[in-house]
Amino acid sequence: MAEVKHYTLEEIQQHNTSKSTWIIIHNKVYDVTKFLEEHPGGEEVLREQAGGDATETFEDIGHSTDARNMSKDFVIGELHPDDRSKLQKPADTFITTTESESSWWSNWIIPGISAIIVALMYRFYMTDE
Repeated sequence: MAEVKHYTLEEIQQHNTSKSTWIIIHNKVYDVTKFLEEHPGGEEVLREQAGGDATETFEDIGHSTDARNMSKDFVIGELHPDDRSKLQKPADTFITTTESESSWWSNWIIPGISAIIVALMYRFYMTDE
């Protein structure tokens, strides 16, 4: 079995041009330069992620099994283990509780007032005819 080539984050960040586009997905390094024009979402999508971690974006899109299998053709190595902690982690999601005043306000009062306004507008326009 061939040994895996490791790339530092600094090396990967240098490949952020249309002539050399590398991205990181799940700590694997992909050279997607030749795939830029073929990417169904457009070249811009890959270029925005060039030289950095595209894991969250890749997963948010919900790529098909075929797309995941196709991506294996572009793997050139892995992110060096020492640099894995340097990748930005997604921000924690804050969960508001029902005890929060802002949650009560935004979840009930604003939609309620909006519904009343829409109902009044509907009634006003329907009685004019």
